[in-house]
Amino acid sequence: MLYPKDTWKYLGFIFNRKLLFHQHINFYSNKVILIVKCMKILGNLVRSLIPHQKHLLYRSCVLPIALYGFQLWYYNKAPLLYSLKILGEMQRRAAIWILGGFKTSPLSSIKAITGLIPTNLHLQKLSRRSQLRSHSLPHNHILQSLIELKTSSSPKLHSLLLSSLSKCQRELIKGSVVDMDNCFNEIFPSFDPFNPEFALGCRIIDIFSSHFFFSKCNDGNLKSQICQLNNMTIESLNNPSYILIITDASVKNNIATSISHIYIWNKPITKTLHHTVNITSTKAELFAIRCSVNCCSNHSPEWHL
Repeated sequence: MLYPKDTWKYLGFIFNRKLLFHQHINFYSNKVILIVKCMKILGNLVRSLIPHQKHLLYRSCVLPIALYGFQLWYYNKAPLLYSLKILGEMQRRAAIWILGGFKTSPLSSIKAITGLIPTNLHLQKLSRRSQLRSHSLPHNHILQSLIELKTSSSPKLHSLLLSSLSKCQRELIKGSVVDMDNCFNEIFPSFDPFNPEFALGCRIIDIFSSHFFFSKCNDGNLKSQICQLNNMTIESLNNPSYILIITDASVKNNIATSISHIYIWNKPITKTLHHTVNITSTKAELFAIRCSVNCCSNHSPEWHL
């Protein structure tokens, strides 16, 4: 006689009838513990692996295996007590192996010394990135047809569209798809380099070419350019319909500082100062120009910048 099995394995995912994924977590946790035990033979009597190398091996080779398919069982309102307990035991053994400590060593101290992030925080980070990455899928993808109405490009909507469900039905649904839908409001459209607005002849600088003026700084005509800028400044300060924006940026000790001044009719209006890290001076200057233009456009669109 043939009896149905309690679990079903497909593409490395282990399912059961209640979709608890306990067998899935047990399988990969035991597999990871076996890998950690086998990594002990990488060292020898002459020279062994240093803790930094062990930490790198664990983060790059062990942890991705242990968290394979975590989107199936890690989502909002999911029972995580058993999962975090098994993964915590797995990480405890890995931390003892990295540091070379005793089994009775306190877990929190070992994790702090080895630099291992707690399992729940690491899962939260991976889940957040996975949810954001799902919104970069094509519009005809099945997940996009389930998440939001405005992302679906086809006239025929999916029968299981989340926005078409009632509030009670949405509360009963559990899974990572619901989390993707919840973080949809935090996604902003990205820069599209192939947009028709960036084609030659359709750009803003092509349509309103008389409104833009660029002055390249050369050593040969530096004095003439200074005089030209001075005349433009005097003209803008004496005319109430003109607005003058002065921006600059610099980078020192990896800290970028951008500043902008806005003048109208020889009177200072606003002064903004921004600090950030890990960007170039060019990006800081462009950011200062952008903030100044936005500030001026909010006051009055009749001004000449």
